[in-house]
Amino acid sequence: MTKRVYLHVGTPKTGTSYLQHVLFQNRRLLRESGISYPADRFDAHFLAALDLMRLPWGGLEAEAIGRWDRLAAGVRQFPGTSIISHEILATASRPDIGRALESLGHGRDAEVHVVLSVRDLVRQIPAEWQENIKHRATLSYGEFLDRIHDPQRVGRIPSWFWGVQEIPDILDRWGHDLPPARIHVVTVPPAGGAPDLLWKRFVEAFGLDGLDLALDGERINPSLGSAETTLIRRVNRVAIQRLEPAYYRPLVRELLAHQTLSRRTQTPRLALPPDVHPWANELEESWIAEIRRRGYDVIGDLDDLHGAPPVTDYADPDHPDEAQVSSGAVEALMAVMVDHVRLQRELSRRDAELHDTRQALERAYLRPSYRWREKTVRWLETSSAGRVVMSVYRRARGRSSRSA
Repeated sequence: MTKRVYLHVGTPKTGTSYLQHVLFQNRRLLRESGISYPADRFDAHFLAALDLMRLPWGGLEAEAIGRWDRLAAGVRQFPGTSIISHEILATASRPDIGRALESLGHGRDAEVHVVLSVRDLVRQIPAEWQENIKHRATLSYGEFLDRIHDPQRVGRIPSWFWGVQEIPDILDRWGHDLPPARIHVVTVPPAGGAPDLLWKRFVEAFGLDGLDLALDGERINPSLGSAETTLIRRVNRVAIQRLEPAYYRPLVRELLAHQTLSRRTQTPRLALPPDVHPWANELEESWIAEIRRRGYDVIGDLDDLHGAPPVTDYADPDHPDEAQVSSGAVEALMAVMVDHVRLQRELSRRDAELHDTRQALERAYLRPSYRWREKTVRWLETSSAGRVVMSVYRRARGRSSRSA
């Protein structure tokens, strides 16, 4: 019997974090229903994607070695439907894609489907710049826009952006060896629609109908306002010189950006500059036409790829309202102070536990029975027969230490 494999390959900022969270938290229920989401940890598919594409990623690439082969082996062994999902797969090369499909059983006993979730460029462009900033970048919004607008696309920024955002090219790379009916394009609804509409589209794409999955919003990737993104960019200018990458993520990306500044929802949102709209709209139109021409399975509405009109009151993050940046900085500083107090209390608690443990050990050392055991062990270890007795005793106790 031919089994089915769904490869969800992106794009970023299209509800991927939430989807992966739900699938991971419900993997036992899914498996009982004949669907495998093979992951021993939340970022298992991310590590597998790094391994497949041999991408450097702040040292994580070493941890990723062998991850894709283990993931693919698990998929081949599972008799039912399997789902793999990570957005960085969108940028995979044709050789990497060929290896991925072959390792999953394409052309043999597996019916591979590719799922691509997509969103309009009017939202994707500012979101991608913000993600760069949350990953330690310092380039201005204007510089970012100039780089992705350059037709030469030279450098890391434009190469990555178009690798994960140019929808027809992604579909061409991932779907060149698959029939159009097995390529599913899931469109992200416009802002302001029903909050569960995108999830319902994912349910349809992956065949999750009828499953009572636990849904919650813990694993989301919250966005920042214009002034808040500027603040993080200014922090980055100093942080990249003085803060190691391993500490940047929990302190800046998580504590400051996600847990603190993302809650400031009353400041202007990051948006596409009005003068960039015509160029973005032209690209959107060409992509919509190409998807229609190819005959892919569209879940949602291709008109969702028409971005919203320009905002009437554009807030330029390169020339921000300094009062808003300052107020954000105060909240960020307060968050660091509160977290510092939390850590100090935790250290104090652990110090107290260590103190109590040390005192308990000292009291144990003073007991006559302990001193008698210690003398006995020393006496036994002075003779060959005694050492044999101690060896037998330790094996019986299942201990490998030299203490009694």
